[in-house]
Amino acid sequence: MKHFITFALIFSSALSFAQYEEAQPFAESIDRQDLKELLYVYASDFFQGRETGTLGQKRAVTFLKEFYQTRGIAAAKGTEDYFQKMELTIKGEAVSTENVVAIIEGSTMPEEYVVISSHLDHEGIKKGEIYNGADDDGSGSVALLEIAEAFQKAAEAGKGPQRSVIFLHVSGEEKGLLGSKYYTDNPLYPLANTIANFNIDMVGRTDPKRDSENRNYIYLIGSDRLSTELHEISEAANKATTKIELDYTFNAEDDPNRFYFRSDHYNFAKNNIPVIFYFNGTHADYHKPSDTVEKIQFDLLEERARLVFYTAWEVANRKDRIVVDKKE
Repeated sequence: MKHFITFALIFSSALSFAQYEEAQPFAESIDRQDLKELLYVYASDFFQGRETGTLGQKRAVTFLKEFYQTRGIAAAKGTEDYFQKMELTIKGEAVSTENVVAIIEGSTMPEEYVVISSHLDHEGIKKGEIYNGADDDGSGSVALLEIAEAFQKAAEAGKGPQRSVIFLHVSGEEKGLLGSKYYTDNPLYPLANTIANFNIDMVGRTDPKRDSENRNYIYLIGSDRLSTELHEISEAANKATTKIELDYTFNAEDDPNRFYFRSDHYNFAKNNIPVIFYFNGTHADYHKPSDTVEKIQFDLLEERARLVFYTAWEVANRKDRIVVDKKE
């Protein structure tokens, strides 16, 4: 029996490595120069800090929509040309805004969904200064675009994901996770068939307070909160591919920063959907007008985006949906 278990583990591992080898050319299309070109546009003054409901935010959602259109990635059903329109109440006022949602349908399990998310908004203009939000969350926004393009390249090569992959850019995060709450309250695809959420929020820089000389790291939050299996898949995907240091400092249940509750993945977790939150930590420019593109470390952004892609690839293509063995 022992020999059978050992053989099964080896066989399973071999299958996983084959999966990652198949994914590699598409992961490598996630390129630091492309990320840089996208972010210099997305975090430019033209977008006026992307505050929810403002002209700058409307310009941002148009930019995202046009990216998906030009790459041939379809709009999610139930949207108006990629826009999930909504009216949010912010400081007692009604604000019209929209999430941007695109999809690549699965080849064999199209009615199961993997959601990859980032928030498209930032702080806007305060006292005449533009808060461009290059790291928060320009970095996650352009990472998501490059990940979507990598999945689309795979689909065009006849190796598209077996499950459907949803690319969700939410508005209103800075106003209290409002866009992601709207999505989970009004899902375009059934939450019961949404098997995981990978949320990318600030992945372009490093944490100066981190007690390590290794800059090639990422904080992971939530990976083991609802699914032991998702955590194990995440670890294995990283070990087989990017080999980034995975830091769980902020995953502790008694973390005083409470980051687990402070980004858009939490609205999925509240619905017992397993999540992973990818985060580089805060820095002196967090929520300041000095969060600008020239401070982004694009080699790290590239590797982190590839890690998200590889992990989502495994979850989207494995035979069985991941098991939820814990509750929020």
